Amino acid sequence: MRISRPYSGVSRSGATARTGPHALPLARIKKIMKRSAGDGSGGDGAGARMISGEAPVVFSRACELFVAELTQAAWAATLEGRRRTVHAEDVAAAVRDTDLFDFLVDVVKPRPGDDGVGDGVGLAPAAGVHGGALD
Repeated sequence: MRISRPYSGVSRSGATARTGPHALPLARIKKIMKRSAGDGSGGDGAGARMISGEAPVVFSRACELFVAELTQAAWAATLEGRRRTVHAEDVAAAVRDTDLFDFLVDVVKPRPGDDGVGDGVGLAPAAGVHGGALD
């Protein structure tokens, strides 16, 4: 069994490079990258057959930063509601109220069957959002 260790402090040009365990599985990120590149959006339709070893690490870190930023905004919405538990409505409010998350507005839609009580906003994936990349 592999034991997790803290990130190593290997330095590259003054910045600390992360080489330790990652919060997101790199193989899964690579798989998503290959599927996303293979959908023909690259122009030639061939997709990415080869992905460098550093690319999934960079995507992993970018995802961590994205989740941290969205969580902070959702936590602010939670505190405004005088609660201590983050709900889907708080994430939706963070997306709605923060310009940085405008690209997620189509993903965050009113829940089907909402009766208008409260803000009526939840996380209901729009049709075709994932495109099979997360399956």
